[in-house]
Amino acid sequence: MTKYKVETTEGISKIPKKIYEKIWNLNSSVTPFTKWEFLVAMEIAGCVGEKTGWIPRPLLVYDENSTLCGIAPRYAKFHSYGEYVFDWAWANAFENSGRSYYPKWLVASPFSPVSGTRILTRDNKARSTILKILTEETKKNEFSSIHLLFGNDDELKDAENIGWLRRFGVQFQWKNRGFSCFDDFLKTLSQKKRKKIKAERRKITESQIKCYVYQGNEITSEHWDFFYKCYENTYWEHGNAPYLNRDFFSYVAEKMSEHFAICIAENRKEKKFIASSLMMLGKENGETIAYGRYWGALERVSCLHFEVSYYSPIEWAINSGVAKIEGGAQGEHKLARGFEPNQTGSVHWISDDRFRDAVKNFLAREGIGVESYLSELNDRSPFQT
Repeated sequence: MTKYKVETTEGISKIPKKIYEKIWNLNSSVTPFTKWEFLVAMEIAGCVGEKTGWIPRPLLVYDENSTLCGIAPRYAKFHSYGEYVFDWAWANAFENSGRSYYPKWLVASPFSPVSGTRILTRDNKARSTILKILTEETKKNEFSSIHLLFGNDDELKDAENIGWLRRFGVQFQWKNRGFSCFDDFLKTLSQKKRKKIKAERRKITESQIKCYVYQGNEITSEHWDFFYKCYENTYWEHGNAPYLNRDFFSYVAEKMSEHFAICIAENRKEKKFIASSLMMLGKENGETIAYGRYWGALERVSCLHFEVSYYSPIEWAINSGVAKIEGGAQGEHKLARGFEPNQTGSVHWISDDRFRDAVKNFLAREGIGVESYLSELNDRSPFQT
């Protein structure tokens, strides 16, 4: 039987980039949200760390020959903010029974509800082994639970096979079906939806607003500064401090600029920027994928959100040959704008047997609801039948 050596470091930044990248490149379904630069930027900028309740403790596993088998980007969590898989009710129930739900372990990319590979491994066997080790580490540390969020199908299935509980969610994505232009895309929608989108875009044109999408090195420091004002404003308007600071965006803009695109809305009459949205870019089966992340505006204009977050990015995607736009968390309104529902998944291991049974029963009921919701969304498809 193979013996494994387990190492916990105090951050992804403690792992040499070449070593991390070597194993990252062996995996399919990886996204820019698990790249070394992205996770290190979180640490350097202080978006994760002792003061944030996100304490990076990645797990490294080696075989008996001291060969690295895999890396799990793991965090000790002291709350449930920034996860987009909501377990506050579980935490309350746990605390009400006289036990501590926090700290808990989390395998995820912070603040990033994007599906993809979470545990980076050299092969399938290593993935199963690391999931078992993560379970044993949770017991050893006497943590209440461990959670792997927005994993790929293989991770989710392997975790289920060793007793983790699977939870389903719904997001929305736009797919480029070989469209030649935006009007070509509109032709696939029902007459009612086409009319609505044209009316919304007309309002933007009549307001003398024009959107531009900048990619990679086309994005200037002025663009980043303006985007951050919008991003920050969105959070403060909802009474919350932003999760990510300007230093984080400065770092990723310098180290991985090719993975970003920014859509900026300009008031042409007044010659000033008024809104923006950010996308990250990755690859899937050799095709470019855009991940819609953040949006914000400094002025209120009817339909501006739809233009900056959906219509202009879709038009850019068609012109640039982008295969898909992942719409991110929440937003049933995306359905009417040509986005399609897509099931996501997470897995959870609970240390307490009785509480695990209660969560299992809850997830069974919730799963039926999610399945029904997906069916309802598909029945309301915006596309012509």
